[in-house]
Amino acid sequence: MRDRRSGVLLHPTSLPGPHGAGDLGAGAHRFAGWLAEAGQRLWQILPLSPTGFGDSPYQALSSFAGNPLLVSLEVLRNEGWLDDRDLSGAPAGDPERAELHAALAWKRRRLARAARRFAEGASREQAAELEDFRAREAEWLEDWALFAVLKDVHGGVPWIRWPAPLARRDPAALDAARARHAAEVFAEVFAQHAFFRQWGALRARCRALGIALLGDLPIYVAHDSADVWARRDLFRLDAGGEPLVVAGVPPDYFSATGQRWGNPLYDWDAVARDGWRFWIARVRATLALVDRIRLDHFRGFEASWEIPAAAATAEQGQWLPGPGAALFEALQRALGELPFVAENLGVITPEVEALRRRLGLPGMAILQFAFGNDPQAPAFRPHNHARDLVVYTGTHDNDTALGWWEGGPEGSVRTAADVAREKSFAREYLATDGREMNWTLIRTAFASVADAAVVPLQDVLGLGSAGRMNRPATTGGDNWRWRVREEALTPALAARLARLAVLYGR
Repeated sequence: MRDRRSGVLLHPTSLPGPHGAGDLGAGAHRFAGWLAEAGQRLWQILPLSPTGFGDSPYQALSSFAGNPLLVSLEVLRNEGWLDDRDLSGAPAGDPERAELHAALAWKRRRLARAARRFAEGASREQAAELEDFRAREAEWLEDWALFAVLKDVHGGVPWIRWPAPLARRDPAALDAARARHAAEVFAEVFAQHAFFRQWGALRARCRALGIALLGDLPIYVAHDSADVWARRDLFRLDAGGEPLVVAGVPPDYFSATGQRWGNPLYDWDAVARDGWRFWIARVRATLALVDRIRLDHFRGFEASWEIPAAAATAEQGQWLPGPGAALFEALQRALGELPFVAENLGVITPEVEALRRRLGLPGMAILQFAFGNDPQAPAFRPHNHARDLVVYTGTHDNDTALGWWEGGPEGSVRTAADVAREKSFAREYLATDGREMNWTLIRTAFASVADAAVVPLQDVLGLGSAGRMNRPATTGGDNWRWRVREEALTPALAARLARLAVLYGR
């Protein structure tokens, strides 16, 4: 990270707002102001792409597109493309749970309406701005817009179940589809233009406040994505386009059957023969949105856990080499200095750490894992921290700090005795009686020598397991749906966080 700072992890869908899920409008700008008031100089987010299976940002329909759910309709109204009547009837639901499916369907209809009004009434300068965007981003935008339309036309089924000429991208079939659905394709382009304009305004606001944005780049892409549909040759698929093998992680301390993510694995030889262009484009696109990038599952760049596609769990599999330093050397040649943070969690071998150190990338330490029997626990204890590190109380995949502290062995392979020893050691190590354990962990993270400390907003708020963002290897339920109430972001809470930032030089 190169400087000492602290920040908060909060995905934009978790922001308060009037239309069923957080967006890039006024609520996001208010949160940036609250972060500054709280003395925080880092805002970490999850991937911003349109979500697919299970609503997971890590199973995106595109590596390059922005999520239309995040487009603020209030901003479009203020620009004249919608009116007050268009903004009524939103599926607001529970203010503490995002209505992801209903809100997206409702919002897409209004985005299409705004696109029609733009097409009919945009000034010459406004139309030229959109066309400039379309030309500048054509390499991914045209594929994404057509993919999104065809997915709607075919009832949302994966691309592999479309008519064969479209699934295999027959040029004549694609041209005919573009002509037949020109208005719908334009609506998708308009939505992307709106997303990038609104994100640019939010990023400028954060820069003015001295807040850096830490984004997230998943190593893998979803099989049902515009990426795989457009570049089947870069992935290990059979002749029909189905994955031969899929990604995941083997059984470990926290899961007896491992995690079967289901993403197709890269054909790294094909990616290299193509000049690493796909990865260079992905990183360049992400750096156009954020200041720094968390590389999800860094472990996979050294070796990936390859699971047969027919296997029901991740228990069957083998480690196969990843691209190693060659990919990062190509990225550096193309893009210059790489502001990456390596997510080096899980089954981490000396070879993985050697690659991280060779590349000079800061790693991560999770305080929730520091006091038990996890193999990485000793490295996560503050007396073993290094400066080139980002320390967390927990991540989007963990329970909240209070949920962890108040919970038992459920969801892991730990025993009740393991949990009791873990908590006893944590009390002694942290010199605490266990009250306000969330603030004890926040203080510990801020006091660490690690250059960066990041805290999920749920831990700042002192929420229990009801505030958890995700339970890995599960789908449905409340995953990705947590939201913060506007009234929870109080001046008193900001002052308490700011005092710790001052106290520990962040």
